[in-house]
Amino acid sequence: MSSQVSTSKGSHPPGKLGTFESPHTWQLSAPTGQTEAGSSDDQEIRLLSVSWNQDFGCFAAGTSNGFRIFNCDPFKETFRRDLKSGGFGIVEMLFRCNILALVGGGSNAHYPPNKVMIWDDHRSHCIGEFAFRSDVRAVKLGKDYIVIVLERKIYVYNFTDLKLLHQIETQSNPKGLCCLSHHSNTSVLACPGVHQGHVRVEHFGLKVTRMISAHDSHISCMALTMDGLLLATASMKGTLIRIFNTVDGTRLQEVRRGLDKADIYSIALSPNVQWLAVSSDKGTVHIFSLRVRVAGEDASNEQRSLEGPWMDHQNSSSSIDPLIQTNTGSNASSSLSFMKGILPKYFSSEWSFAQFHLPEVTRYIVAFGAQNTVMMVGLDGSFYRCSFDQVNGGQMLQKEYFRFIKADLTPLRTSPP
Repeated sequence: MSSQVSTSKGSHPPGKLGTFESPHTWQLSAPTGQTEAGSSDDQEIRLLSVSWNQDFGCFAAGTSNGFRIFNCDPFKETFRRDLKSGGFGIVEMLFRCNILALVGGGSNAHYPPNKVMIWDDHRSHCIGEFAFRSDVRAVKLGKDYIVIVLERKIYVYNFTDLKLLHQIETQSNPKGLCCLSHHSNTSVLACPGVHQGHVRVEHFGLKVTRMISAHDSHISCMALTMDGLLLATASMKGTLIRIFNTVDGTRLQEVRRGLDKADIYSIALSPNVQWLAVSSDKGTVHIFSLRVRVAGEDASNEQRSLEGPWMDHQNSSSSIDPLIQTNTGSNASSSLSFMKGILPKYFSSEWSFAQFHLPEVTRYIVAFGAQNTVMMVGLDGSFYRCSFDQVNGGQMLQKEYFRFIKADLTPLRTSPP
């Protein structure tokens, strides 16, 4: 077996969890080494990673000398840990509680890159430690699972006792692509399959595995809805985004980002499953209107039987009814779309509904906020909040901009209300 797991004696995830709500809540004792709160010079700090928490209300920033936690609305730094002893390439939150998954990163890594530490910051000690023979590419946390992604294998552990539950083989996955649902009634994981362009979907609650042939080329980015019943994917070409039903694997919709090849950085699906956002190395964030449904009105009894009580009492994308019938916006399409099947495929494509052009060309992750807003976090230490017109679309309006890598979080630029 290529992994080793060690736990602190009697230390399992605590029943009562604290939250990263206030910078004064926690003692500033480091996992190892000495902490110097507030004493670091931001000019010497390098940002190594940014990642959302499960409800997109916070994000974590791994730096060359520690990590920081930020609240999104209102935007503020809620917690930081500056260390002399090194940096973190992966910082994964568990909603807003005090449990973090940490992996060392940078030239002066705090932990080796083949080791995952599950850290309880409230009690200032390690709950569990996972060591592997190769570098860790990603970590995903859920209320029941710890998912650790290596280049060709994914390990799924029980969060309560840290026992190994599943080992999943994948194609080469240097980006650490993996998604985990975060709904109380569903447990869904999506990851690259063993064949090029395929996505493997595990419905743990149903004990069902689906293989989806999503693209002809390698998968470059993917995202699940909160309940895990819809999947959005992009390939290495980066021109098309496809949306699938994870229950039966059917393709529901296809939208076009552009004609030129692009590296897709991030895909986000709105909580109400009406919108999809995409960021790429082209420097533009695109918003698309979704018009998908999980199962058609003529869904078979067999399909409904498969869904069974697991589909009951759910909202958003888990409903059997059409999902996006109240959405007033629609994606742009070519005036020659009536010649579908005669002209090249892009003439009949659905193009983005709204756009925002970022002034800096850097890697951004995106997420939806409240009241038709989109948040963007960049590896240059920038945070944007923009709004879009749900009826007319077009260019998004910048509402806020922060340079969060600096100690002073006063907005540098804010658009008029």
